[in-house]
Amino acid sequence: MLWLILGCGMALTAAGMLLGLGAALALTRLMAGLLYGVGSTDTLTFMSVAFLLMSWRAARTDPVIALRQD
Repeated sequence: MLWLILGCGMALTAAGMLLGLGAALALTRLMAGLLYGVGSTDTLTFMSVAFLLMSWRAARTDPVIALRQD
């Protein structure tokens, strides 16, 4: 049961990250003028921001509420 829940959650997370990265890559021309010292398609920056946002979202979730819903 745990693997089913984790699998569904990770599938949604992966889909969201792919959509977000696709949108970010599409907007690189617009953002290129605002970036200083970072390439507009810097892989490390994209992955760092995605991981940071995913971690921040997970840290905001109250474990008691999450366990009660399951």
